[in-house]
Amino acid sequence: MTTLKLKKKPAAAAPAGERRAPVRPGGVKRSHPTLAEAEAQRSERRAAAPPARSESREAPPPRRRPPAPGATAPRPGSRPVAAPRPAAAPKPAAAPVSIDERPRLSKRMSELGLASRREADEWIEQGLVRVDGIVVDQLGARVDPGQQISIDPRASEQQATRVTVLLHKPLGYVSGQAEDGHAPAFTLVTPANRWPGDRSEQRFHANQLRHLVPAGRLDLDSTGLLVLTQDGRVAKQLIGEDSKVEKEYVVRVAWVAHPDVKSLHTAFPAEQLARLRHGLHLDGERLKPAQVSWQNEQHLRIVLREGKKRQIRRMCELVGLQVLTLKRIRIGRIGLGELPPGQWRYLGPFESFS
Repeated sequence: MTTLKLKKKPAAAAPAGERRAPVRPGGVKRSHPTLAEAEAQRSERRAAAPPARSESREAPPPRRRPPAPGATAPRPGSRPVAAPRPAAAPKPAAAPVSIDERPRLSKRMSELGLASRREADEWIEQGLVRVDGIVVDQLGARVDPGQQISIDPRASEQQATRVTVLLHKPLGYVSGQAEDGHAPAFTLVTPANRWPGDRSEQRFHANQLRHLVPAGRLDLDSTGLLVLTQDGRVAKQLIGEDSKVEKEYVVRVAWVAHPDVKSLHTAFPAEQLARLRHGLHLDGERLKPAQVSWQNEQHLRIVLREGKKRQIRRMCELVGLQVLTLKRIRIGRIGLGELPPGQWRYLGPFESFS
C-alpha cells in the first residue's frame, strides 16, 4: 500500500520591518482562566482555609410599645414609629424671699446681743447704726441675716453709762407702772435709799432714772430681789424667751385641806410635791421642770427658769397649797444677801447674772 506524505506549507514570511514574539515551548499561554478553572480554584481556596468562628448572635426583635389611648394602630408591614418621650417636668422655681419676711434691724440687733430693741430704735433714729457700712436711720428697716451691723462708738459710750440697780422690794409696791394707787418700785431708787454697804464707785445721777425698767416682776404682795436696768442686754438675758437664768424663792405655804397641820414637810403627799417639780400646766402650756424642796416645816424652796404671771401661787393652788408669803432671794449668780427692804445698790462692774 502506498503511503502518501503531505508536505507542510512553509510559513509566510513576515513583512520586512515587522517583529514577532518568540513562541515559548508548550504553546501559547492563555491570559485568563476559563470559567470552569476559576470555579475550581475558588473551591480549592475555600477547602484549604480554616472555618471562621462566628460569635454573633441574632439580635432580639425590638419591643413594641402599646399604642397610647386614642392613637391609631400602625398598618401591617409598616415601620414602627418610636413613641415620643414624655417631656421632663419643669423644676419648681425658687420662691422669692418676701421683704416682709426679713427681720427688722432693731430685732436683729437684739438677737445679736448688741442692744435691746428700744435701745436699737433710739440709735437708729440718731444715725448711730450702719448696715454693710451704710448708715440706716429709718425705723422699721429690714435686713438680711447675713448683713454686717456695726455700732457707732458714741452708742457704745452711751451703753457704758447705763446702770443696773438691785432693789429689795418691800410689800405694797408694784414692779412696773403705778396701778390702783400703789407706787412703782423704781421710786425707791433715790440717794437716800442707797444701801450704805454698796461698794460700787458709781455716782447717782437723775438721768439714771430715765428708762430704768424692771427685768422681771414681783407681785404687790411679794418681796425680795428686783432688778431695774437701763441696759437692754441685761433685760434680754433675764426675761428673754430663751433665758435660762434661775430665779430662787422661799415660799411659806399652808395645806388648804388640812389648815391645822403645821409639819407639812412630813404630812404633805410626796406625789403632789413631785407634780410641783414637773407635771403642771398653766395657760395651756406644760411648765418647765422646777426644783422644789422643803426648807423647814412650812417653807418651800422653789427654783424656776421661767416667769409666768403669778406662777408660783398658781402652781401651789393646783396641788392644794396656799401661798402665805413669797420672797425672791436669788437671780442667777446674784443673791439678795444683806440688802435691807426698801434699799438698793448698783450691780458691780465685775458682777454677772450668769
